[in-house]
Amino acid sequence: MGFDMMAALAAISLLAGFVDSIAGGGGLLTVPALLLAGLDPAQAIATNKVQGTFAAASATYTFGRKGLIDWRSAWRFALVAFASGVTGALCVRFLPKFVLDVLIPVLLIAIALFFALSPKVKNEDVHARMTALTFGLTAPVAVGFYDGIFGPGAGSFYMLAFVTLLGYGIVRASAHTKLLNLSSNLGSLALYAATGAVVWPVGLVMAGASLIGAQIGARLAMRHGTTIIRPLLVVVSSLMALKLLLDPANPWRHALEALF
Repeated sequence: MGFDMMAALAAISLLAGFVDSIAGGGGLLTVPALLLAGLDPAQAIATNKVQGTFAAASATYTFGRKGLIDWRSAWRFALVAFASGVTGALCVRFLPKFVLDVLIPVLLIAIALFFALSPKVKNEDVHARMTALTFGLTAPVAVGFYDGIFGPGAGSFYMLAFVTLLGYGIVRASAHTKLLNLSSNLGSLALYAATGAVVWPVGLVMAGASLIGAQIGARLAMRHGTTIIRPLLVVVSSLMALKLLLDPANPWRHALEALF
């Protein structure tokens, strides 16, 4: 791979790290870029986990330094997300792609509508709708599993869970989202690395750039809170849903074409 292509991937990763640290969805940029660079789908997903892990680690460190992560409960959520990420990566060949193609765009549109229309999404915490134990046995399991299988949109799903189920304010939810994103990314990356699917030179170059982007994004998120996080979540979730729906292989596209 030439210098120009590596430089282009680094630039895309810088932007992806910025987006990931605030709203998630950086994989929407990096996975297609890796495919265009000549990697096969398995290599692209595996290599993307490298930059995603570094971006999440960078943002987690920044949020953690500011005391925005409650480590007493968060480390348990992180362990569950890690194990679920490993499980998802193990099951990637067994889960029918049709299921993801149908469900993920619908869920992303629902997330975009929630953050766009809900008056309850604020910087301050509100009353939790479930206990930390119940949350730990549900949300990190489901989203971590999905992150291990595919990934793009996992940050948005984690964010929605923290806001709606535990009542976290949007900045605190973003901080905990990055920790769980890091955990499920690490779990799936460990398995992909063991299978030899990761193209490490490309992944590490992208990781360095995404780390810088994540630092910028996390600092902006802490400074501006819901002013920047909420609209970016809406935009990123909508764009991810649109991209998936425009895929010629997506069942929703076939259904719409049949209707019109």
